Amino acid sequence: MSVVVSGVSVLIPGADCAKALAAGPAPGAGPVEPAALVGKKGLRYKDRATQLGYCLTSAALADAGLLGEDGTASSEDVGVVVSSNYGNLDTVVRALDTLREGTVTATSPMDLPNASSNVIASSAAIRYGLRGPNLMVCNGATSGLDAVNWAVTMITAGRVDRVLVVGVEPDNDVVRRLLGGRHAVDGGAAVVLEDAEAARTRGARVRAVLGRYVRTAGVGAVLERLAASGAPAPAWWHLPDTPPVGVGAGLLPGVERTALPEHSGRASGALGVLQCATAVGLFDEGGAGPVFAVCGTDADDASAGLVLLPPPAPETF
Repeated sequence: MSVVVSGVSVLIPGADCAKALAAGPAPGAGPVEPAALVGKKGLRYKDRATQLGYCLTSAALADAGLLGEDGTASSEDVGVVVSSNYGNLDTVVRALDTLREGTVTATSPMDLPNASSNVIASSAAIRYGLRGPNLMVCNGATSGLDAVNWAVTMITAGRVDRVLVVGVEPDNDVVRRLLGGRHAVDGGAAVVLEDAEAARTRGARVRAVLGRYVRTAGVGAVLERLAASGAPAPAWWHLPDTPPVGVGAGLLPGVERTALPEHSGRASGALGVLQCATAVGLFDEGGAGPVFAVCGTDADDASAGLVLLPPPAPETF
């Protein structure tokens, strides 16, 4: 069974589409304004990550032709997997600070739903009528590609025909304290993954084809396994959030490298999905493939990799 990308959305400062992301987000851009994209209704009391998740969900479903006139998914057979490591950290810290300084009666009832780590995935599912399996992944450096793999697993296991995968990270004071003063990407990307036959049946436009996913210790080992998967030699290698120490000509010599620029901030759990969106942007512009996406460095507990292939010609799909 083949799994394809049939929709994509990107929202980070300096890039609001896959092509802009692939070209490189412009520096100095202002923050994303969710109310300008999905309206103010329903945003009050929602944390920044959930608001950004709403925007990404709406745009990706629309791009895939799955957003109905009523603003909800036009197909009931849509699951959702969200990746975020910092998502509701500000809400949790605020609640803990309140408990430490006062009592449980001082906490806000509006904060309680947002304290669940699954709040981004569940909120998107409720707002947009995504009735398939629902999963939140908070898995460190590899989280974004892990989320993509879980979505592929759901599809190939026959649980669902299509899954929305969202990778999002907010930027706020709490996150910056965790990152030692560095800022996070304050946005992310989403992709709609779909069983190839289901996409063909509804006449969806295929933007990329997913190849092998691997997860193991070490960037070099990940690249070796991806190369041994039978895919053609990569045209692009999308580097981890923090490029691994010592990466040089010895790893994929001659292969074009790309990475999220430093001014965009740490992508963390959003990175793997941003890498998939970058590949779509490259393919949309006629770029060659495959793309090897890698998350996690040798300093992390694991690294993950994914092969993304260009879409087939329409007449052969």
